[in-house]
Amino acid sequence: MKLVSVVLSGGAGTRLWPASRQAFPKPFMKLGGSTLLAQAICRGQACGTDELLVITNQDHLFLTKGVIENLADPPRTHFLLEPNGRNTGPAIALAALHCAAVHGPDSVLVVLPADHLIPDTEAFVACANEAAEIAQRGQLVVFGILPTGPDTGFGYIEVEHVVRESQAVLRFVEKPDLPTAQSYLATGRYYWNSGMFCFTAQTMLDALAEHAPRALHAAKAALKSSKAAGEVTRFDAHEFGLQPDISIDYAVMEKARNVTVVPARFGWSDVGSWPAVAQAHPEDASGNTFIADVVSVETQGTHVQVESHGPKVVATVGVKDLVVVDTPDALLVAHKSAAQKIKSVVDTLKARGHESTQLPAAVHRPWGTYATLKEEAGYKIKRITVKPGESLSLQYHHQRAEHWVVVQGLALVQIGENEFRTEPGQYRYIPVKEKHRLSNIGSDELVLVEVQCGAYLGEDDIVRLADTYGRA
Repeated sequence: MKLVSVVLSGGAGTRLWPASRQAFPKPFMKLGGSTLLAQAICRGQACGTDELLVITNQDHLFLTKGVIENLADPPRTHFLLEPNGRNTGPAIALAALHCAAVHGPDSVLVVLPADHLIPDTEAFVACANEAAEIAQRGQLVVFGILPTGPDTGFGYIEVEHVVRESQAVLRFVEKPDLPTAQSYLATGRYYWNSGMFCFTAQTMLDALAEHAPRALHAAKAALKSSKAAGEVTRFDAHEFGLQPDISIDYAVMEKARNVTVVPARFGWSDVGSWPAVAQAHPEDASGNTFIADVVSVETQGTHVQVESHGPKVVATVGVKDLVVVDTPDALLVAHKSAAQKIKSVVDTLKARGHESTQLPAAVHRPWGTYATLKEEAGYKIKRITVKPGESLSLQYHHQRAEHWVVVQGLALVQIGENEFRTEPGQYRYIPVKEKHRLSNIGSDELVLVEVQCGAYLGEDDIVRLADTYGRA
């Protein structure tokens, strides 16, 4: 049996704002010491998969590669890079087409969203092995989660009766309102839909041909016009955008008759809200989860998480069941009962064109990171890090001069036609319109403080002359 782990790493994670942003979404958040993406990849490896297939946004390739390269045993990986998000239907259609062509139509795909938390890997592997056996018999397999309450944030799967054994699915139902969810639980006939699946490539292609021929045709067209180079497949934005924006549940699972549910005999969370994040951390005696230096007085059931450029003390007094998430550029204070409404905050900020929905406070680039420490009229102060052996583009700016002070590591600074070896404590000045480049020539991370001066300090005031990452 050829087993392929398909990791879906899309979405913006708007319900976990401000920690999750469009340029740094939920799969890259750390829980339990590693990113959710890394945990999903390791689960696939534990099942004995022959290859990892990651479907992600093209802008997240360098972040994803960084996660994989830091694993103890990096798997052989192929990337399908989406120019824009088109939901799980097109993603799974492309995965099935790719695997059928590369690994054969009988290859078994284990589809894993990159943002789930499953602490018990051994129990997951046992269920995945069972699912793979069923999939080889021509079934579309979904992992069902035993509901812990009438949650309106999940789709539901109806069966004859909830038991520990796998069984045929009677129907899929979309996210219900609260009274409907309560009625589902009262019957003892429903699982939550986990969004994890298992099937052979051919079984899924047959199901798409029968139930969603338009989606299959569009996926074939997108794959035909794609360009593969080594481990990466890139798609033409126009052809890719012609695919319908539809979930695999709507496209196939709700209509197919050969669907089996394997009950999840393991702990599971889709980490889809801040209360879910809180539940993934140990509580103190008052039910609080503090991922920060917190002084709490008469505080109960509250989650506090801080991401700061420097030490910061948070104090909570006389509060209960709150979520407090503080980042350098945004602060969220919400009641846990209203956590699902955080998406409306993000929608409002997007309508205002606010950058905090797009970029995190520390912006990740292929060469390292930058973070704005201070900005006022006429100047901006940044902290810049560069990975060993990496370089920023050769560039210049029309409207700003820059001052660089190295505080850690060893830099090679090009200004005009001259190059300067620059050590901690040394300073370089780059005039307006002067071409320049920063490279890390040491074995450790390079850290410097940049002070920009000028009438306009926007990120779009940059002219790239040469670039290692193809952005010039």
